[in-house]
Amino acid sequence: MNSPSNQLFDAYFTQPAMRAVFSDRGRVQGMLDFEAALARAEASVGLIPGDSVAPIEAACSAELYDYSALALAITTAGNSAIPLVKALGKRVAAQSTEAERFVHLGATSQDAMDSGLVLQLRAASELLEQDLAGLAQALAVQAERFADTPLAGRTWLQQATPVTLGMKLAGVLGAVTRHRQRLAELKPRLFCLQFGGASGSLAALGEQAWPVAEALARELDLNLPDQPWHTQRDRLVEFASLLGLIAGSLGKLGRDLSLLMQTEAGEVFEPSAPGKGGSSTMPHKRNPVSAAVLIGAAARAPGLVSTMFAAMPQEHERSLGLWHAEWETLPELCCVVSGALQQALLVVPGLEVDAARMRENLDLTQGLVLAEAVSIALAQRIGRDAAHHLVEQCCRQAVKEGAHLRAVLGTNAEVSAQLSAAELDRLLDPAHYLGQARRWVDRALAEHHAFSR
Repeated sequence: MNSPSNQLFDAYFTQPAMRAVFSDRGRVQGMLDFEAALARAEASVGLIPGDSVAPIEAACSAELYDYSALALAITTAGNSAIPLVKALGKRVAAQSTEAERFVHLGATSQDAMDSGLVLQLRAASELLEQDLAGLAQALAVQAERFADTPLAGRTWLQQATPVTLGMKLAGVLGAVTRHRQRLAELKPRLFCLQFGGASGSLAALGEQAWPVAEALARELDLNLPDQPWHTQRDRLVEFASLLGLIAGSLGKLGRDLSLLMQTEAGEVFEPSAPGKGGSSTMPHKRNPVSAAVLIGAAARAPGLVSTMFAAMPQEHERSLGLWHAEWETLPELCCVVSGALQQALLVVPGLEVDAARMRENLDLTQGLVLAEAVSIALAQRIGRDAAHHLVEQCCRQAVKEGAHLRAVLGTNAEVSAQLSAAELDRLLDPAHYLGQARRWVDRALAEHHAFSR
């Protein structure tokens, strides 16, 4: 009989490579990599015989272990390292009873689990870096492509003054670039060895403790921190916070895209594919299925991040329950964010843009979205308050009569006395009221290229 599966939604919500990092195999291999490196480090300083290393290393392959048996053992042991180290010892003893004496020497369960986790997070960070870089490049291409494509800005879900699609995408690009910068900055703090022994003092290793710690950090290519961090969890929480920020930015992208895909807007769409976004009952539907993952990740991430924060006040030198609360939380957060990135990488390069519909939507209010442009121009001639009052009256008249604002302004004597017909035509052309939109795109592109060099 097959063991129960929990993979039904993984292809939708999680990148396969990230799930592999945090699979049972990934968790076990991370701890075994720690154990093998510990043996090499202790042998390198003469603490254990050199010929003990090979039997320990040979047993440090995750494929050799029964994950179901380990899972059952955890229910009584209280963590995953205890039954794994026992199983490791048995495998080593089958090859060398002498070498078995030196398995896990001077370490504690949390050393193996936390350092193993850091190795997993290093692999996860590499995936995040690749995906963030790919997404940034895709956004850069699209921001440049649509830098001068006008569409209605929306404030409080109502049409405001025009922006450009490139400017909207450049905003996302700027956020992604900052997340890439944050990830690069925190890596030295995150990729640190946890090695403290029973209570953090490494007393079991005596005078050899520090040389072993230095050698172990070298073996794992991790930084050696100033102190063990078994109950100081800020490194992990900082990383979790970054994941939450990434999820939020991707959620913003998904939210805006889903709104632009609404039937009533119909301006920007996810790339089409056979069967994508369909309905089980309505043949005409084209649902924003990728945007749903981005929004879903943004909804799930804050709770996961808050759990990591809630687990910070860990008691004394080994936490009861709070440490345990992290075990599934941080991996799940990595997987959730990876899934959102996976969907964003599918969507952004293939965005389908209806520029004509954007222009049609800009005309829905019959010129009202450009009332500010007229008011600003008039303010330079008759003063701000007078200009605002005059244009406001014209707007009300246009709405009441169902007329275009250009027609109302053109027949208003006060307006005509100040602005020519050509000036009014220009002021009411969305393409001429885009402000610094192009500059914002250029600045986002420059920052992206500077970081990517």
